[in-house]
Amino acid sequence: MLRDTTKLLGIKDPNITILLVLKHQSHIEIRAKLDYQPPLCPHCHGKMIKYDFQKTSTIPILDVQGMPTLLKLKKRRFQCKDCHKVSVARTSLVKKNCQISEPVLKKITQAHTQKLTNSDIANQLHISVSTVQRKLTQFTFKERYHHLPQVLSWDEFARNKGKLAFIAQDYNTKKIVTILENNRKITIKNYFYKYPRKVREFVKVVTVDMSGSYIPLIKQLFPKAKIVLDRFHIIQHLNRAMMSTRIAIMKRYDKKSLPYRAMKNHWRILHKDSRKLSLKLFYSRTFRQTLTPKEIVHKTLQFSDELRYYYNLYQLLLFHFQQKNTHQFMALIEDNYHLVNHAFKTIFRTFKKYKEYIANALEFPYSNAKLEATNKLIKDIKRQAFGFRNFNNFKTKILIALNIKRERIKLILSRT
Repeated sequence: MLRDTTKLLGIKDPNITILLVLKHQSHIEIRAKLDYQPPLCPHCHGKMIKYDFQKTSTIPILDVQGMPTLLKLKKRRFQCKDCHKVSVARTSLVKKNCQISEPVLKKITQAHTQKLTNSDIANQLHISVSTVQRKLTQFTFKERYHHLPQVLSWDEFARNKGKLAFIAQDYNTKKIVTILENNRKITIKNYFYKYPRKVREFVKVVTVDMSGSYIPLIKQLFPKAKIVLDRFHIIQHLNRAMMSTRIAIMKRYDKKSLPYRAMKNHWRILHKDSRKLSLKLFYSRTFRQTLTPKEIVHKTLQFSDELRYYYNLYQLLLFHFQQKNTHQFMALIEDNYHLVNHAFKTIFRTFKKYKEYIANALEFPYSNAKLEATNKLIKDIKRQAFGFRNFNNFKTKILIALNIKRERIKLILSRT
């Protein structure tokens, strides 16, 4: 029974004998001794005899009954008859010259995969933050330059105030390929040129946002890869152009007028896909009527022919893009390029410049959605830690939390 208790506590060494258990208000104290038959002398291999017990060691172990638990362990000392040197009994519970138990060290490793901060881990396990930090620095990730995924996703994320870091991820497995300290061209080049050209030619698709600096770099690094722009960013550009146009038209009216209030208060309805507008009636305080969203759009567009033109153009572009009609989408841009305002003309110029990559976005099923989800997890790690001063610690924490596969144990409680 006692042996089962020691196993449950994580004390697997049969040479440790529990003498007494004291339950204090703040913690549980387990007093034990480590004793066994004298081994051969590690220095001269002579015969050793039992000497006395070493000063009691205080070893933190995993919590018992939800309370911090300390193991007060008295270790037997042995003396050699020949060389008279004294040695201390060893145990698998703690390493030599260490005062923290192995189960606690393993728990630190597990806690690092759960996106917890160093302070939280230290408070959970009742150890110092420096101990947790030392365990973090022990993680090493070997860079291997013999393989790249067929589909690669590129993006950046904020590492510190005003500073961006670069991230590349395997689209299919969501495994992070690399995290670089900045998103400068020279930094990205120096990293990917470590891969042989044959390996880089294996990459068939690279998904990116609409950042112009990445596209020539991708062509240079991955000569056989097709560039796919992220569809979300294309729609975002259209939405921003419609937003600035609506605001410009709205400001021509008096702030207390009905057209101004309609364009301002119901802007979400004006920016929504017209095919997804609800038929459900609701009371509009602006019009002081019970209307459907479609009726609100119809009434608002009657105030301005210019707004009606841009709204119809915006809805047509959304329709062709979502239906993946590349030819009609680009034809609509060409036909209206000289008729639209500065906001739409700017994004139309960008779309014409990246026509090939927009066509790829509509042809292939790939996007940056998975990488954006990874960036959200990175932001969570950063927010929980209130930021990282050391980029290497930040990078290690990300790779531990997102790249290392975690085995989750589900406890099933059954009632009989």
